[in-house]
Amino acid sequence: MIRAIIIEDEKPASDYLLALLQKSAPDLVVLAVIDNVKTAVAWLGNNTADLVFLDIHLGDDNSFSIFEKIKVTIPIIFTTAYNQYAIKAFRLHSIDYLLKPFSAEDLKQAMDKFRELKPKNEGINIQALIEAMNNKPAARERFMVASGQRIKSIPIGEVAYFLSEGRYVKLVAKTGEGYLLDQSLESVESEVDPNHFFRINRQVLVGFDAIRQMVAWSKSRVKLELNPPTDFDVVVSIDNSGDFKKWLNK
Repeated sequence: MIRAIIIEDEKPASDYLLALLQKSAPDLVVLAVIDNVKTAVAWLGNNTADLVFLDIHLGDDNSFSIFEKIKVTIPIIFTTAYNQYAIKAFRLHSIDYLLKPFSAEDLKQAMDKFRELKPKNEGINIQALIEAMNNKPAARERFMVASGQRIKSIPIGEVAYFLSEGRYVKLVAKTGEGYLLDQSLESVESEVDPNHFFRINRQVLVGFDAIRQMVAWSKSRVKLELNPPTDFDVVVSIDNSGDFKKWLNK
């Protein structure tokens, strides 16, 4: 029996993974589903498992901070929408990954590789992965989008913000026009310049130039009024409030 834990902060994603595991890995039991770094560190400090399914961005921090707080030698399969530089590092160091959105066949292949590596007790080079994450490529300069039958390229300087819409992301230009991107908000976040864009909650990645006004909100949170305006309240999450204030003060 393979004992595993899932570290993933989006419930639909963890539910999807659980459903696939029930079908493709009947010899696997999930000991815990964890949605933040703090709980993951506490669990790993007092328990053990054979395998970890790990998302890269969690609600309270980047999941690589787990390895800075506690020594982890358990094999890891990353479930991520991260860019190719991270995937390259995983391959070089014999670490499997599931690139969102992944299929049942993707999961089966990852599990097959885990079973092949498990008897060898091969460790993972976490430091190399952290260095790969920190060694980010140049920020994205433009996005190619479809507008009816036409294809156009929008410079990043013309983007106001990005909105998560299911499995797609809506790019909202400063003109108010919206375009769908076939990628996750997590993936977009990893590609844009963090000095100019900030993920304020799970749904919104906002550009500094798009913030027209900020007002106090409940539970010490901040509500943003954006330009172009939205038809819903844009509120910085409690978990992101501290980092958001630091970002504003750079």
